[in-house]
Amino acid sequence: MTTAIEARNLGKWYRVRGMGAPTLFGAVSQRLRRQDPGKFWALRNVSFDIPQGKTIGVIGPNGSGKSSLLGLTAGTITPSEGYVRAQGRISSLLELGAGFHPDLTGRENVFLNAALLGIPREDIQRRFSHIVEFAGLDEFIDMPVKHYSSGMYVRLGFAVAVEVNPDILLIDEVLAVGDIAFQLKCLDRIREFQRKGKTLLFVSHALQTVEEFCDEVFLIHHGQLAERGNPSDMILKYIRTYMGEGGGLFTQEYGTREAEITGVTFRDETGAENAVLATGKPMWVDIGYVAHQRIEKPVFGYSIKTGNGFYIFGSNTQLAGHSIPFIEGEGLLRLKIDPLTLMHGNFFLSLSIHSWDHTRQFHRREDWYPFAVRNASQEPGLFQLRSAWENLFE
Repeated sequence: MTTAIEARNLGKWYRVRGMGAPTLFGAVSQRLRRQDPGKFWALRNVSFDIPQGKTIGVIGPNGSGKSSLLGLTAGTITPSEGYVRAQGRISSLLELGAGFHPDLTGRENVFLNAALLGIPREDIQRRFSHIVEFAGLDEFIDMPVKHYSSGMYVRLGFAVAVEVNPDILLIDEVLAVGDIAFQLKCLDRIREFQRKGKTLLFVSHALQTVEEFCDEVFLIHHGQLAERGNPSDMILKYIRTYMGEGGGLFTQEYGTREAEITGVTFRDETGAENAVLATGKPMWVDIGYVAHQRIEKPVFGYSIKTGNGFYIFGSNTQLAGHSIPFIEGEGLLRLKIDPLTLMHGNFFLSLSIHSWDHTRQFHRREDWYPFAVRNASQEPGLFQLRSAWENLFE
């Protein structure tokens, strides 16, 4: 299989201001010790091959080096060591407004971008109407782009990027800026690119989208390619390691702490500890807690979100009619979801303990506990609905 992108020992460092030696003596002593405290490696020792026609997702915590990887691949950043080579025409959407001149109109910027990509003017003239139609900017195409909103920037940038018919498309997180309708439009175009055998490399925190669209996922951490593999496995590892219990990303914890959640265990239909559950089977969540004083009529609540942060469902013991007279000291409560109707994907569980009148939040952990659901059937979707077919006419 032909290699579309090849990288060997790829690295990029930046000079960090304020970290250099402030005096001549300091500079000399650093040189003698062969130290360079002002050098920050954004990416280092990264090697990989991406076959032609594959879609690769790049995930990792903020500041891990994902955007640097795309910039190096696009050629907008020069490597400090190693190399990255790409076969074919590259089109990229890396940064909001990148490649646009603020004083030029949308129309002028379309031709400017095409010229930078080496596309003949006559070719872009033939495609111009498609670009404007896709971007939905008919009324604003002759307005200077400095007056565009962030969403308008993205719409025009993506329209240009896909209409120049690249062999390789690089996309950073900028798609998150657009409205939902345009995001769906972009995802449809990405599907079309995949059917045509194009190579895609994109960075996203929208984990559900990464799992749905990618053939493989790169997990970047501290400037290193920590691991690569199957999207489901890589995403689950990511949310467990960096976004789950104890991880600082996308998690919140607050409350008076008069009562606290001390531990959570996911269990499958056999009762075994397991954070990978099956669609249609029971899901049990054992919640350990401690009340530092007697609390009358406490309310325990939960909510579930997708890996993209989409709110799915939430409830509590009060709404369910499950009365807890009081809590004091240590205790254990079990949440039962039977059957689990979520489909294949990665999810976050939030838990809380609050007063009966909702005026006091004792402890809340938002997006704190990651879990995965695997579905053995080929049915698509977010939920499994119990349905049946019946012949009414023969």
